[in-house]
Amino acid sequence: MKKALLLIAVLGVVASSQAQDKIDGDLKVDLVSTYIWRGQHLGHVSIQPELSVEWKGLSLSAWGSVGLSNYKDLREIDLTLSYETGGFSVGIVDYWNNEHDSRYFYFKKDATGHSVEGFVSYDFGSLSISWQTFFAGNDYREDNSKRAWSSYFEVVAPFRLITCRWEAKAGLVPWLSDYYNTRGFSVTNLSLRATKDIKITDSFSLPLFGQLIANPASQDVYLVAGITLKAF
Repeated sequence: MKKALLLIAVLGVVASSQAQDKIDGDLKVDLVSTYIWRGQHLGHVSIQPELSVEWKGLSLSAWGSVGLSNYKDLREIDLTLSYETGGFSVGIVDYWNNEHDSRYFYFKKDATGHSVEGFVSYDFGSLSISWQTFFAGNDYREDNSKRAWSSYFEVVAPFRLITCRWEAKAGLVPWLSDYYNTRGFSVTNLSLRATKDIKITDSFSLPLFGQLIANPASQDVYLVAGITLKAF
């Protein structure tokens, strides 16, 4: 009997170890009425696919955005490598768009479409905070062509109300940044987002979200709607 219990315990440990070693993946697509990023308007109606894989807290993802209603909208591809343990996360993001040059593998100073950002964040459960700073790529000051070290700080508070999932967000830029079009300390992003799963069948629901976004620094306000399709 003891041997049987010991064997069951060993099998349980092995199964748990294998579950932790499992590679997870995610494939989803958002369709949004307006593309707003950190309080900045970057596009009109857009489709935004995302593919990611995760293993033992290490994550690699690719995210993109393509305008559907305006041919002048930016084409964007972002690659993110991050690591998460507990509530702590750290990583880097390579942002690319075709505003400066349409060539993806072009890295000339002041002309490349790439901007590389490092970030660190911590999720307390009821509240999460994050800090992001650009340290490479096309992030220079217009007045002296020196690196701007454009940075962004954000606080996010998720909660549930009625039958929706809500998220309140506040973001600020701490100093002058041409990247964010700020002349100094500025609050650039105040938003409130609600998500509701619309049941289509017994096994399929369609997440529908609405978001009210204000940028006090630029005096802009946006109302965004979107849907999310998940493959797995």
